[in-house]
Amino acid sequence: MLVVWRMRLVFWTVTALFVVAPQTTIRAAEPKRPNIVFAFADDWGRFASAYASVDGPGTPNDVVKTPNFDRVAREGVLFRHAFVSAPSCTPCRSALLSGQHFWRTGRGAILRGAVWDSQIPSYPLLLRDNGYHIGETYKVWSPGTPNDAPYGAGLFAFEKAGGKFNQFSTNATKLVAAGKSVEEAKQTLYADVAGNLNAFLAARPPEKPFCYWFGPTNVHRKWRKGTGKALWGIDPESLRGKLPPFLADVPEIREDFADYLGEAQAFDAALGILLARLEEAGELENTIVVVSGDHGPPGFPHGKCNLYDFGTSVSLAIRWGGSVAKTRGRVVDDLVSLTDLAPTFLEAAGTPIPPTMTGRSLVGLLHSTASGQVEPQRKAIFTGRERHVESARADFKPYPQRAIRTPDYLYIVNFKPERWPLGDPYRLDGDNPPTPQELTEETFVTFSDEDAGPAKAWLVSQRANPEWKALFELAYGKRPREELYDLKTDPHQVKNVAADPAHATARAELENQLMEELRRTGDPRVIDDGKFFESPPLAGPLTKPR
Repeated sequence: MLVVWRMRLVFWTVTALFVVAPQTTIRAAEPKRPNIVFAFADDWGRFASAYASVDGPGTPNDVVKTPNFDRVAREGVLFRHAFVSAPSCTPCRSALLSGQHFWRTGRGAILRGAVWDSQIPSYPLLLRDNGYHIGETYKVWSPGTPNDAPYGAGLFAFEKAGGKFNQFSTNATKLVAAGKSVEEAKQTLYADVAGNLNAFLAARPPEKPFCYWFGPTNVHRKWRKGTGKALWGIDPESLRGKLPPFLADVPEIREDFADYLGEAQAFDAALGILLARLEEAGELENTIVVVSGDHGPPGFPHGKCNLYDFGTSVSLAIRWGGSVAKTRGRVVDDLVSLTDLAPTFLEAAGTPIPPTMTGRSLVGLLHSTASGQVEPQRKAIFTGRERHVESARADFKPYPQRAIRTPDYLYIVNFKPERWPLGDPYRLDGDNPPTPQELTEETFVTFSDEDAGPAKAWLVSQRANPEWKALFELAYGKRPREELYDLKTDPHQVKNVAADPAHATARAELENQLMEELRRTGDPRVIDDGKFFESPPLAGPLTKPR
C-alpha cells in the first residue's frame, strides 16, 4: 500500500511540473450545450465499411457492412488513425475516462485486480458536476473495483430493459431455434437497446444536456460459431485473400473472423437504433455522437494484448450535428488517441479540463474544414501494456511494453524480453497437451493473455507443422527488447528492422521520443525502474482491494 501512495504522489508531482499543451475551455456560443452519446464496442478493432474506400481493396473492410457507422462518418468526421492507450479492456477504459495515458491511472492500469482511484478525475463525473444528466448501459469500466467506478459505480446505470444483446449471436441462435425468423430474433434483442436508451431519456430533467455511454459486450468473445453467415450473410470465403499476413488464410480462421465481423454488424445495428431515437427526440443535431472500440480482435494473433496496429488501432467516427455541418464527410489522417476524447467532451461542454489530462481536445480538429493531416503536431501516439491475466505467467508477472507510433514507424520496447509475451506455454510440451476444445473454450489453458477461440485453437494445434510454425512463433514466441517496423514497406508489422543499420537513426530518434514522453508523464515503468508494476498488488496473485 505504501508503494501505491508513493507512486500516486509521484504522479501528481510530475503532473504539476509539466504543461501538455495550451488547452482553451470554450463554452459553445449556442444557448444549448451539446449532448454527448458515446457508442463503445468491446473488442471492436478497425473494421467498418467506411474504411474500405479510404484503405483500398483487399481488406476485411471490403466484407463487413456497417451502414450506421458509415452514416456517422459521412455526416461527420472519419479518423483513419485512431489508437487506444492500451490493448486491454480495463486499462484502455481507465485511460479514456481519465483522458490520461493508462500508466498514470494507478491500479487502473491493469485488468484483473484493477482498482479505481477516486482522486483521478473522470469526464462523466465532471460533466455531471457541471449540470449534465449522465447515464450508461452495459460495460463502462471492468473488470475492476468498484464496477464502472469512473462513471459512478452503477449509480447512473440504465439496464433494466435487459442485457441479452450482449450475447447477441448466442441469444439470436436460441430464438431462431425456438421458431423465430432471423429478423424477428434480431428485433427481439434490439428491444433491449431501445428500452434502456428510452429509460435514460425519460429520466432526463427538462432542458438538461445529457451524456450517455452505450457499451455492449457482444463483440467480445465468445460468439456462436457460424453466426457470421447464419445471421448476417457473411460468407467466410469472401475473406479469402483479404486477411492480414499474420493470420493463416484457411477455412477455420476465415469462419472465425466472419463470425467476429457479424458481431461488429450487430453492434452497428444497435447504433442505428440510437441514431433513430435521437432523431425522433429532436436531439440529433445538438448531439456529439462518437463511435469506437476498446482495442483489436480477441483470440487472433497480433490483436488484443499486442501493440501492433491490429491490436491498438480502432474505428473512430464523430458526428456533431449542425456544429460541423459545413465540413461533413471529411477523412482525417492525424494520429489521435482515445485519451483525446475526455478533453474533447469537456471542452465542447464548456467544462474546465483538468491539467492532469495528457490527451488533447479534438474540438479544433472537428471544426476545421481541412482533410488529411489537419494539425501538424498530431504525428505520434503512445501505447503500452502491463498485466492482463494475472496467471498468464507462473510468477504472476506482467509483460511490460511501451510503443510510439508515427506515420512512418512503429517502435516497441519490450522491457522484459525473457518473458513470454502472451503468457507461458502451459502444457504444450507435456504429456497432457491442451485439446482443441480446451483451446477453443478455455482462455487460461495456455498463452492466457490471448482469448480462447477457434483461431487460437487452430494455430496452436499447427505449431509443429512446418507450413505454419513461423506464424506460431510470430504470434507466441519470445520477442527482442526492441521492435521497429517500417510502415511504408511493412504495414502489417511482421518484419522487425530494429537491428538493421539502415534504420539506426530512426530507431534512436524514436527511442528518445518515447522515453522522453514516459519520463515527462511520470510512467512508473521508467521513473521507478518498474517497481510499482512489478510489486504486489499489481503483480503476484490477485488480492482483494483494501
